[in-house]
Amino acid sequence: MAKLTLYKDNCVDYTVVSNLFIDQYMGNANDAQLKVYLYLIRMLSAGKATSVSDIADKFNHTEKDVMRSLRYWEKQGILALEYDQSKNLVGIHVNSLSRETPEDVQPQQSKPIVLSSEVMAPFAPVMGVDKPQAESRSANSIPQTPIQNDATRSKPVYTTEQLKEFRSRKSVKQLLMVAEKYFCRPLTTNEMQTIFFFMDTLHFSDDLIIALLEYCIDRGKKDFKYIERVAVNWAQEGITTPEEAQQSVGKYSKNVYTIMNELGKSSAPTSKEMEYINRWTKEYGFSMELILEACQRTVLATDRHRLEYADTILTSWKQDNVTSKTDVLRMDELHQKKKAAAKTATKPVPGKFGQFSQNDYDFDALAKQLISN
Repeated sequence: MAKLTLYKDNCVDYTVVSNLFIDQYMGNANDAQLKVYLYLIRMLSAGKATSVSDIADKFNHTEKDVMRSLRYWEKQGILALEYDQSKNLVGIHVNSLSRETPEDVQPQQSKPIVLSSEVMAPFAPVMGVDKPQAESRSANSIPQTPIQNDATRSKPVYTTEQLKEFRSRKSVKQLLMVAEKYFCRPLTTNEMQTIFFFMDTLHFSDDLIIALLEYCIDRGKKDFKYIERVAVNWAQEGITTPEEAQQSVGKYSKNVYTIMNELGKSSAPTSKEMEYINRWTKEYGFSMELILEACQRTVLATDRHRLEYADTILTSWKQDNVTSKTDVLRMDELHQKKKAAAKTATKPVPGKFGQFSQNDYDFDALAKQLISN
């Protein structure tokens, strides 16, 4: 009887995880670290690209949580992170596992995970691993976020009596009322415990908690797990006032991300890109309507150097005192009239020689004919 050939409809519908990872590495890893590693394996097996912000959004973590997890696995020797000369993350290698202890592991680099160019503040853009200047660096060569004790990183479970006393405070009643207005619904008991955690353990003031809620909601993040992680990151950075929080994240406002998205960029802006955006919003004083109009025209015109192209448009509008969409339409109409007048001016004028009929040769076709002969 002839041998049978077996086929599988979908060869990437599963992810293989090394038994050694389960036996030797999984026990000491926390929830975020496990999710990040398993997701990288999943994306690698499917041959798909990812980024720090992709992973953060996937599991409702912050980008700092993801970066800490990546550095943890690099320290364990099962990942190798690649950075360019500016210390920007450009690639990840998943190393082969062996039965050696983590301290003795000599990384054996395998196929790299391709990272997309999407990443959000405060991290530098993550680019493809085919950059010639990419080089592998150790975890000790990049700035580490200071890690405080476990009390500032995990939320304690408060008793009913503690929560009742907390809610009875006059300032807390006002704070909870503001929070419920932001979320357009009553807060759950667990959400109130989270706010209690911000005040009791992280020592956030009422104003800082309000600034925290506003920041997360402006980014479209209403999940309290995400808000809690941002709060922990702020505590680790030593942020204690709304002003300090504004200095840390204020430049990445909702409008900034709207402009970046309109230009086809899902990453946070670099310092140079922020110069353009600040020029449009602060120096030129353009409304979001005009800025987005310029961005839309840019996307239709080019797929490279879009911020520079948009800046050219907005600078010309500033010079022409454009302040509204009506002014833009007026400028468009004027431009079309100038083009039509210029075209008319190039037509031959009847005269001594202009009265003769002009030949209309297709020079491209003639060139091809000459080459073929």
